[in-house]
Amino acid sequence: MKNLPFTLLALAMGVSLLRGMKVQADNPPPAGSAQIQSVFIMPTSSKDGRDPFFPESTRTIDANAAATHVVEISSLKVPGISGPPGHLLAIINNHTFAVGDEGDVLTTSGRVSLRCLEIHPDYVIVEINGQIHRINMDDQ
Repeated sequence: MKNLPFTLLALAMGVSLLRGMKVQADNPPPAGSAQIQSVFIMPTSSKDGRDPFFPESTRTIDANAAATHVVEISSLKVPGISGPPGHLLAIINNHTFAVGDEGDVLTTSGRVSLRCLEIHPDYVIVEINGQIHRINMDDQ
């Protein structure tokens, strides 16, 4: 019985909290209200910025440099294309892609991220760093 006042107080606080949550849910913000957005620009050199938690790290600068390196298209090979006409699959440097798939493949110039746009019976259209490339199937 000594804890009854505290129990009633906690119950009353819980009910008032739930009522406040319901009021907020019933009254969404006005349509014209501003939304807060954050924009992050990755630095291209240490002069442009750094990681505040790891100031000596070059991780973000190295990531930007890797994303913009030049890819030698001749190092991409398509040894085979298979599947039914409506759902072709292409093997690009030992990695299987369907239309719309994204992935990394290993080349002589390093790891390359690409997206498969189209697969035809004798060639594949891919996007690498925002550029479109046609890769013909290897004749073996």
